[in-house]
Amino acid sequence: MRIKLTGNKNNKLQKIIFDTLDILNFIGIPLDNLSDRRKERMVLALLAVGNIKNSFSEVLTINDNYFLKTRDIIEFENKYYSENISSGSYDDIRRKDLILLVSAGIVFNSCMLEEKATNNPTRGYGLNPLFASLIKAYGKSNWEVELNKFLFENKSLKEEMEHRRNLQKIPVALPSGENIELSFGEHNVLQKEIVENFLTKFGFNSQVLYIGDTTNKFLYKDDKKLEELKCFNIKHEELPDVIAYSKDKNLLFLCEAVHSAGPMSEIRVRKLKEQLNKCTAEIIFITAFLTKKDFKKWILDIAWETEVWIAETPEHMVHFNGYKFLEIH
Repeated sequence: MRIKLTGNKNNKLQKIIFDTLDILNFIGIPLDNLSDRRKERMVLALLAVGNIKNSFSEVLTINDNYFLKTRDIIEFENKYYSENISSGSYDDIRRKDLILLVSAGIVFNSCMLEEKATNNPTRGYGLNPLFASLIKAYGKSNWEVELNKFLFENKSLKEEMEHRRNLQKIPVALPSGENIELSFGEHNVLQKEIVENFLTKFGFNSQVLYIGDTTNKFLYKDDKKLEELKCFNIKHEELPDVIAYSKDKNLLFLCEAVHSAGPMSEIRVRKLKEQLNKCTAEIIFITAFLTKKDFKKWILDIAWETEVWIAETPEHMVHFNGYKFLEIH
């Protein structure tokens, strides 16, 4: 498969990228709806996770105890692949570049191998040894054998991993009475607290319109109601973790669950306001933390005219907009 590449990538690296795309296509990774740049970024992240610079023979896997954190992947790509990715784009690596590869069982994050929170900033990503064997065979006489072996064995491995993840699901009761399950991790523990605790106390009988999951960004989404409120066009990457609406007060709560990244910063709020400029409800921006200690880490990044809620002190809130609350006195 050939795509238009960015930067000054040498012929050897170009061939590796094109060969990797061919391999991903053979094993059924959905590539058709991705832009050339998104395909390139996905492949480069995959190669970095496998320590591949010049040849598939260099590949390292989880069996070699080789893992890279998202920031390490950025550094690797900038150093070896002529990329110029900002160090602040580490969340894009997880949410965009690796999401299909992790779902397909090609790349593992460490929480799949041990009981570590999915959003733990110390976790790393490693390559599936089965995939390493497959790419080493590409273009060789044993390719068909290795391809069939991968397709058979990886299916069993994915089922085992899925079973393990299901055992660690976090049940969440929505205000509507519906029940959903979030994947294991501190980030999702906080999302559960937002839905079951914060909205109960401060949500004015609100209903959840959206809640994402670290393994399924659209786990629960009420498209009809979002459209009625004229906020259906929120971009995927701009979606906060939890969206809830109070019909009683005509308030739309945008809640960000912060464990390792992503408070309601000035830039974040500005982007959300741009996406919601036609929304018919009053928008309330919430940053949620599990503990005061977590809040302390991020306090300088929190935007004015927003709210903070801390799960360990659920009866209280921190208001970063004095006039709105002083005027009632």
